[in-house]
Amino acid sequence: MPSFVRDEIGEKALSRANRAAGFDVDLIEDRNFFIPQRALLNFIDEIVKAAGEPNLGLLLAPSMNVAAYGSFGRFIFEAETLGQAIERSVAGLSYHSTYDRLSTTIRGDEVLYSYAFALAGSPGYVAVASAAAGELLSVAKAFLPTSWRPLRVELDIPKPTNTSVFEDVFQCPVMFNAPAVGVAFERHRLSASTKRTSPAALTIADLARERLGGAPQNLIQVTVEQIRTQLMAGNIMIDDIARSMDTSVRTLQRELGRANTDFRSLTNTVRTQRAIELLQHTGLSITSISGDLGYSSPTGFTRAFRKATGCGPREFRDKNSDSAAG
Repeated sequence: MPSFVRDEIGEKALSRANRAAGFDVDLIEDRNFFIPQRALLNFIDEIVKAAGEPNLGLLLAPSMNVAAYGSFGRFIFEAETLGQAIERSVAGLSYHSTYDRLSTTIRGDEVLYSYAFALAGSPGYVAVASAAAGELLSVAKAFLPTSWRPLRVELDIPKPTNTSVFEDVFQCPVMFNAPAVGVAFERHRLSASTKRTSPAALTIADLARERLGGAPQNLIQVTVEQIRTQLMAGNIMIDDIARSMDTSVRTLQRELGRANTDFRSLTNTVRTQRAIELLQHTGLSITSISGDLGYSSPTGFTRAFRKATGCGPREFRDKNSDSAAG
């Protein structure tokens, strides 16, 4: 998405969209991070405004592909049949998203493969809905002939004045004001076999191990993920994190207090965890690590690390680094 915005709309638009999201999306796009839905919607809404293109999602839909979603995409596309791929997507979504839901409904000879977005209807969602339909279609197209067309696409957005542009993109009838985004197709298509030639290698257990238990499921986990995201992007701001979580700073602080913690403690924990990773698995200097983690000086980093772990960073590295183990 960032490269699309930069190339098609411009660097200034990307900067505004990053500010709206609360962090630099470009810096974390190829990393294993969970992005809050509110941050995603803010990012896309800003792009729509900058482009002056209310149907931005339609422009993106043909290029959307679940295969691009790392191990989650691989897990789906290594299925033997379309039906199994859909089952895998439903089972594996909890390792990819916290609040979204995938489902299938079978009525007679028809299957409806649906995606429910937790913040459907929010500003920016119209583009998300169209893009999501493109992702659902990408699963079916991976198993079906190139001549295949869906029976219909369903979108949970208001019916626009011009519906023909949607039908032109999806090449089928489009129904609006639906309960969720959906793709309808013939039931017998579920048995369509895979087109791949390489053997399957990824299981849901592999997905679980890589995702460390799945997407964040509670306030603490979600907050920690956003602190980690902003740490990697270079600047931790509680205002940005609260906005990305669709709440206020005051409410976030209050809820963290009810969970017997606070923002500073969580930030310190995330910084310490990241410091341990860098000390164990890289050759970065203490000064570089200190700067990467946002400390004003190596001395401040050393003091904080010693308080958290009981030893200084140099001592920890000598005992625990990859090179020491080898």
